[in-house]
Amino acid sequence: MKNRLNELKPIISVFFIICTLFFLVFSKMEARRMGYSVLKQSRELRRLQDNYRLKIIEYAKLTSPEHLRRIAVSKFTLSEAEVGQIIHMSGKQIAVKQ
Repeated sequence: MKNRLNELKPIISVFFIICTLFFLVFSKMEARRMGYSVLKQSRELRRLQDNYRLKIIEYAKLTSPEHLRRIAVSKFTLSEAEVGQIIHMSGKQIAVKQ
């Protein structure tokens, strides 16, 4: 029995070393894969943040008073308000712009 155990010790040692090496290789591959995943996600985040900033700027341009005035005059054929044209109604009072 003791002789049989002495015969298995080198095999068990080699098996243990091979398993350890496989574990090290697997853990390094997994760390690298996770690193690439984080890099990809950070690039996507940066792209989405840039896109968000561009949309905010575009929204600000579209809702600017000058832009709205230009659209009202060109597309809807509206004209600038003149004296006496604006009537403010609040409650029971009526106020005409003079």
